Formats: sequence, structure tokens, C-alpha cells
Amino acid sequence: MGRAWTIEPRFFPARAQNDHHGVANSPFIVRMRLVTLFTYVVPYGTLLAADGFPGNIVSMSAESRLLELNLVLPPAPKPVAVYKSVVVMGNAAYVSGHGPVRTDGSLIQGVVGRDLDLDAGKAAARQVGLAILATLRSQLGSLDKVRRVVKTLGMVNSAPDFYDHPKVINGCSELFAEIWGPDNGIGARSAVGMGPLPGNIAVEIEVIFELA
Repeated sequence: MGRAWTIEPRFFPARAQNDHHGVANSPFIVRMRLVTLFTYVVPYGTLLAADGFPGNIVSMSAESRLLELNLVLPPAPKPVAVYKSVVVMGNAAYVSGHGPVRTDGSLIQGVVGRDLDLDAGKAAARQVGLAILATLRSQLGSLDKVRRVVKTLGMVNSAPDFYDHPKVINGCSELFAEIWGPDNGIGARSAVGMGPLPGNIAVEIEVIFELA
């Protein structure tokens, strides 16, 4: 759904001008100037600048989107081994593998395709995405410091006969698209099956972000 502004084309009389002989255009000839206008469709949640035209569109910030979507982030998980949650190099943030942390700090566990169905696995991947957002906020101070998603690696704790790993990881990818938009929120991606994952968590995801 989007907001649309439509202006119908109209003709306006052009100012009389001398031709190349220095003689004014005949008053009996009505010269018209066509003003070309367009229909602008702007995605829902996008703010327009004062003139109301694309080209001066100001996208809603990631922090504003988080509030608008009424998302509740879990506590930022702390490293459970010898690694850092985030490493910043230049304008890139490398986020270590995260699991599906609930708001109470517990983890979503189980094998997708055996203990959990596809929808539950996808929900677990979305919860991983929320945990990653919590870490970014904790480490960077604001989600607005992230420009875009560059690369996602999604690992699914899956049964041997489960093959819908990409559909599971969509839970995280769709969340990022909601936060940073369909262009900046979607990057390159791999989705693979693993067995088992640490602590029998359902999904683990690591991401590379470009910083603003």
C-alpha cells in the first residue's frame, strides 16, 4: 500500500515571442505549453519533504521503524565463548552468530523438521534477527548507524529430510527488510542446514552490515 499524488496534465498559454525574423508571433495562433506531470506512489511509512515530491524523500529511520512496528527486543546476548559479539572494521560491522533469544533471556531450542515445523523455525529466525538488533543497538548506540545489510549466513538446526532452510531464514531477512527497507534491508545471503547447533538452538545467524 502507498500514498499516491496524481496531477492531471494541463496546457498553459506560452508567452508570445519574436520569431527569427524579429516579428512577434501572430495573435491568432494560440501557442500552448504542455506541463508534464506524474503520479508519485510512495511506500507506506515514507515521509516526504516539504515540496512533496520524490527526489526529496526522507526515509523513516531504523529506530523510528522499530517503534512503529512495536517490536520488543530481547536482552543483547553476551558471548558464551572466546569471541566478540561485533567487530567493526572501517565502515563494516561483523556480527557473530546469534541464537533465538526470547525477551526473558531463554532460547528457542529444537530441530526444525522434527521438533519444530517450518512456521516455528521461521519464527525462531525472526527472533534471532531481534537479538541481532539488540546487539547492534548495544554496541553502536543506535540502529540508525547501520546503512544496509551486506551478507547474511543462516544456519538451521534441521532434520536430515528437511530442505526448506531458505524459508526458515526468511524470518530474519523479512525483519531486516521491515527495519531498513527492501533495498538496504536485503543483502546477499546463504541458508544452510546444520546438525546439531550449539545448545540445540533452532537457528543461528551471523550478518555483515555496512555502517553509515
